[in-house]
Amino acid sequence: MLSDLHADLGALEAAIADATRKGADRIVIAGDVVGDGPQPAEVVALLRSSAFPTVMGNVDEKVLQTARFSSPQQDALLEKRKKADLVRTARALSRRDLAWLAALPSSLTLRLGGAKLLLVHGSPAGNTDYVFPSITPAALAAKLGDARPDVLACGHSHIPFARRIKGVTVVNAGSIGRPIDGDERGSYALVEVVAGAPPRGRIVRFRSAAPDLQRCAERGRG
Repeated sequence: MLSDLHADLGALEAAIADATRKGADRIVIAGDVVGDGPQPAEVVALLRSSAFPTVMGNVDEKVLQTARFSSPQQDALLEKRKKADLVRTARALSRRDLAWLAALPSSLTLRLGGAKLLLVHGSPAGNTDYVFPSITPAALAAKLGDARPDVLACGHSHIPFARRIKGVTVVNAGSIGRPIDGDERGSYALVEVVAGAPPRGRIVRFRSAAPDLQRCAERGRG
C-alpha cells in the first residue's frame, strides 16, 4: 500500500519497483496523489495507466476545488504561499486528469486473499481525520462505526505504523513523497494475508533514485 505521493514521480516509481522486488502482488493507493510535488500530470498518467485501486485524499480534493475557480480567482491565490501550489497543480492537470481525480472514491473495500481491506485516506470518518500510532481500541471503534474490516489501510498523517487492534490490522503507510517523521526516506506498507492467520502489516523504507532532501525538509503535513 502506498500513500501521500504528492506528485513525486521518482519516489512513486522507486516505491513501486521496491515493493515489486519484495513480492507485492497488488498495489493500492491511499490518496493525496497530487499536491506540492513537481510532477502531478506524470503521476496521474502513471496511476491512470496502472489502474491501481485509489482513493481521494484531502489535497486531491483541494486541487479539484481550486480547478473550479476562475482564472482571476486563481491568479489572486498565487499571491498566497499556502494556496499557490494548489493553483500550479490544478493548471498542470488536463481536463482528463481532473476528471480522473474527481472520480476517485472516498473509500474502497477490497478482498485480498480472503481478508477484507478498507482503504481510506485519513480514516473512515473522513479524509482530514487522522489515525495515529497511539490510537486506542475505543477510538478505532468510533472511527470504524459499523465497518468490520480485517485491515484498515490509511495515510494522511505521514507517520507510518502497523498495529493489531481488537482484531483489526491497522496500517498507515506513511508517505511516499513527503516523509515528516525525521527519516528522509519514503515509506510504504506491505500487508501479508495468509489463509487461517490474521493479516500482518509491516512498514518498508526506501530511497528514490534521486531524493530531493531539501524539498522534503521544507514540506509540512498534508
